[in-house]
Amino acid sequence: MVPRLHLFAVAVALLLPSLPGQAREYTHQKYFEHYEGTATCLQCHAEEARSFFHSQHYQWRSATAKIVNGGGKEFGKINVINDFCTAVGPSWIGLTNNSRGEAISKGCSKCHAGLGRLPEPGESPEQLANIDCLMCHAAGYNRDLYQRTDGGWEWRPVLWKNPEGLDSVAKRIGRPTTTSCLRCHAGSGGGPNFKRGDLEYAVTERDRTFDVHLAKDGAGLDCLDCHGGSDHKVRGRGADLFGDEMPDRPLGCDDAACHGSAPHTVEALNLHTARVACQSCHIPTFAKADPTDMVRDWSTPAYHQEQDKWSATITMAKDVVPVYAWYNGTTRAQLPGVAVTRGRDGRVGMMLPQGDRSDPRAKIYPFKRHLAKMPVLVGKNWLLPIAVEEFFASGQLDAAVKKGAEEFYGVKDAAYEWVETVRYMGISHEVVPARGALGCLDCHSPKGRLDWQALGYRGDPLVAAMRAAHGKR
Repeated sequence: MVPRLHLFAVAVALLLPSLPGQAREYTHQKYFEHYEGTATCLQCHAEEARSFFHSQHYQWRSATAKIVNGGGKEFGKINVINDFCTAVGPSWIGLTNNSRGEAISKGCSKCHAGLGRLPEPGESPEQLANIDCLMCHAAGYNRDLYQRTDGGWEWRPVLWKNPEGLDSVAKRIGRPTTTSCLRCHAGSGGGPNFKRGDLEYAVTERDRTFDVHLAKDGAGLDCLDCHGGSDHKVRGRGADLFGDEMPDRPLGCDDAACHGSAPHTVEALNLHTARVACQSCHIPTFAKADPTDMVRDWSTPAYHQEQDKWSATITMAKDVVPVYAWYNGTTRAQLPGVAVTRGRDGRVGMMLPQGDRSDPRAKIYPFKRHLAKMPVLVGKNWLLPIAVEEFFASGQLDAAVKKGAEEFYGVKDAAYEWVETVRYMGISHEVVPARGALGCLDCHSPKGRLDWQALGYRGDPLVAAMRAAHGKR
């Protein structure tokens, strides 16, 4: 016999959509009795699991049509080297403790929607069973790292020994929320807001002056309102990311469903939208609540006594004014196994936006410019990853670099040197209300924030236009 309380809960869930002022409740409590892992989801959602398996969120790689030197290959965080935690391979999963026996790291897979296996290109029952559906779809779900009897590691729900509690959480199924997205996207890179700079936990807590789109008293949007696609593919691509899953549905403020190409009542402002991205004026600063990582020097270990943990020397900053550059939607990347290329400033460009003033497809966009110091292999000039998990505990940098080189390239006892790197990261979140946007003199004044010469102009184009209008040279 079905308990009366259970029947009452189902009835309430079914009636909620029709009650005025009530948001629809998504629940699976009537679809299964007990949650027994991913197998429970696969009973009804095998096709959805397959679509997710082939998505960028599971594979951590995809086609790279927007990478000008991608060569038609698939790249992503699973097989490239970055200037934050350097590489996934040497640091995928495992418990790293400090000298006090406290956990200080559990690997990159902490933010992978899987249960611990490395994603493989080929679909298999084992890979489908590895998908952790609850990570994105169950409100209040939490998991932790546990060691198996064979010595390996896997992610399990923290309630795995409490079947009733786990059943309750597993039945709170709905589409991913901003909170569930931020769990990984705001916490990546080592701490809150370390990596992206414009994706902070505060977007769900502050008012519309912090982020007019995501604040509850603003537009009330969530991540999927803009980035939601189909078949577990997402819209949009950051300037420093490899994949674009939906190139036929590009994401931009000038989309007719959003603001259109002429959103202002002042025509002079609408003229700007042809060459200036909306974000450039409407995101005056980023990292407004939590500071963000601006420089990460891996050549200089830093010890943190309170955590009893080592890290690179990291320079943080708050309320950061973006750097501005032309961007036409494509990027040049520093690929693994390819000799590094240094720019005019001597830095290796990890991810560089493409486009210039003469490019009709390019607009001026705001960026977080992240600097770092990374090891390169002597002789080959290949970027090297660092086995950061062991380094966090021991501080033995040389051993960590050599282990990273061996695991990534198969090079033993690698000889290496250090190079400075630069990465441009697009800024598209933390949009302020119109009254907080930049004004004319923020850019068009002697102390304006734009470096006109770096953008390909002799000087401020407004000054040049005014002189021309008055017949002056």
